[in-house]
Amino acid sequence: MVANFASIVTNMEQHALWEPASTENLAINELKRYAKVSDFLSLHKWSIENKETFWRYVFEDCGVVGALGDKGIIEHGFLDSEFFPDAKLNIVDTLLKGEADQIVITEISESGAKKQYTRGQVRLIANQVAFGFQQLGLKEGDVVSAIVANVAETAFFALGALKIGAIFSSTSADFGTATVLDRFEQIRPKVLLVTTNYQYNGKEIDCLEKISEIVAQLPSLEKVIAIGSASSPYLSFSDWIAACNPKSEISVPGGFDRPGFILFSSGTTGKPKCMVHSAAGVLLKALSEQRYHLDVKVNDQVFYFTTCGWMMWNWLFLGLGTGAGIVLFDGNPLHPNPQRLFDIAEENESTFLGVSAKYIDSIRKLNLQIKESHKLTKLRTIASTGSPLSSEGFNFIYESVVSKVHLASISGGTDICGCFMLGVPDLPVYSGQIQVPALGLDVQIFTDEGAIAEVGVKGELVCRNIFPSVPLYFWDDASNAKYKSAYFERFSDVWTHGDFVEKTPQGGYIVQGRSDATLNASGVRIGTAEIYRITEGFAEVAESLAIAQKWDGDTRVVLFVKMAEGSVLSEELISQIKAALRLKASPRHVPALILQAPEFPRTKSNKLVELAVANAVNKVANNNLGALANPESLAWFSDLNL
Repeated sequence: MVANFASIVTNMEQHALWEPASTENLAINELKRYAKVSDFLSLHKWSIENKETFWRYVFEDCGVVGALGDKGIIEHGFLDSEFFPDAKLNIVDTLLKGEADQIVITEISESGAKKQYTRGQVRLIANQVAFGFQQLGLKEGDVVSAIVANVAETAFFALGALKIGAIFSSTSADFGTATVLDRFEQIRPKVLLVTTNYQYNGKEIDCLEKISEIVAQLPSLEKVIAIGSASSPYLSFSDWIAACNPKSEISVPGGFDRPGFILFSSGTTGKPKCMVHSAAGVLLKALSEQRYHLDVKVNDQVFYFTTCGWMMWNWLFLGLGTGAGIVLFDGNPLHPNPQRLFDIAEENESTFLGVSAKYIDSIRKLNLQIKESHKLTKLRTIASTGSPLSSEGFNFIYESVVSKVHLASISGGTDICGCFMLGVPDLPVYSGQIQVPALGLDVQIFTDEGAIAEVGVKGELVCRNIFPSVPLYFWDDASNAKYKSAYFERFSDVWTHGDFVEKTPQGGYIVQGRSDATLNASGVRIGTAEIYRITEGFAEVAESLAIAQKWDGDTRVVLFVKMAEGSVLSEELISQIKAALRLKASPRHVPALILQAPEFPRTKSNKLVELAVANAVNKVANNNLGALANPESLAWFSDLNL
């Protein structure tokens, strides 16, 4: 209770880092007027209590093309409810509506090569792709997949698949053979789009050998289409669509029960789970987030740094439905200089820039002064996700990047292809806090007993009501056993997401890490993010990772640190870190051991994998090393004798 009280006192003393200078012309204001409320808290309550009315409003206000029908939301719990069962739409009609001459896709390679496509061009190419699929005999419900760089052809391929009612699924071009097969062997795609070569960190990476191995082990494939090298043995994307000449617009309508995307869990505890998402459902959820929470407008330029193996690619892609243009960058965000993403944002007059919390932390450690080097005059919003953004990260953005910007820390996941908590443009931003729960979602923090936790008390992030981007089902999970096990074992018919969170006095949220990575010290649950915020405040510490080690019939906390270049972990620094944890958190946060590690294991989307390190230290087998970007990093931890 001491730590909780200290947390509350600290939050009460906080001053806003940013407050909106004006709240005019915000889409959320129109929604408030429609709901007859004046503040966000009342609006959120209204959106939960009137969810059918709310989601109909989103559909109509965002100009979604199609019809919802007369039937609304038929509730039978999370797994069996129906969203607008009479609806008929094809989401591509919404993604590509608008002026034909507006530039809606800007593609930038690491080398700086830039291509731009108008909406008219994208419509034409997407229709050619759809026709090409039909010529190959594909039909509604078939699966097409991609192992690709973040380039325009990937978006064209997805648009064409969605136009005919097929299901699209992608991985990044840097995924290894085993990692790709773990995913695609399960879903058995009929057509595969591949990147034959890409640039990263100033080097050209050849993928042909890897692609050959993958193709040989996917007997379901009927066609492989390639982007990149002209010497590829596969049919090139440009040659393929050159032979596709549809005589009319292709648009196969479907309902909210029609799958559009398959996304994958990280696969760190076994083969990745294949989450099947409704095309219409994730569109509606993304539009609600981008239009009302993040104020994305027609003609905006939205740039989110992502790869095609992360759900943020789908989120960015669905942003076309707002009428904004999207910017696709493929390469190392720190090459050839660490401010590369800001170079792109400035050059392309981005109104919205999305990055990972780890990226913000990286440039903070380098003390970049973006304010002095860049003119980000169009930038209204910076979004951060992937892991909790520290208070130091929040402060850095306002002190060293842009002072007049809405910094929206957002949190959700692949599981819902969207957010549980995110920003809102008409409320203040407080350091270290996610501003609000997502509209339409009854987000709560539960205690272990299933009661709603009080402010400042950490607990499980849950959602108590259905929403449109809940997965339709898991692939090859006929009895829903995997699905139920993933989210509904802890609390009956309440989505338990697996994040350890606390609510603040300001109505915001602080994510303390994943529930499966929480530490148990003397019977008290501690979120790893609580430790990282403090340890990574030391300039000498580049990154940290905490685990629970089985010890003497109980557990003890072991903290590993990766040092900044030129720094060493001295006894004096260890004492300083422990003192800071004791003072700023609590005595229970002080680890039994602090050790310097050479490297930490990461997923392909750059998230730290605490569980893999805990397994290695506790001599428990890690069964799916293919899910890691750098599995060799675990050898050092496995060899430890603590």
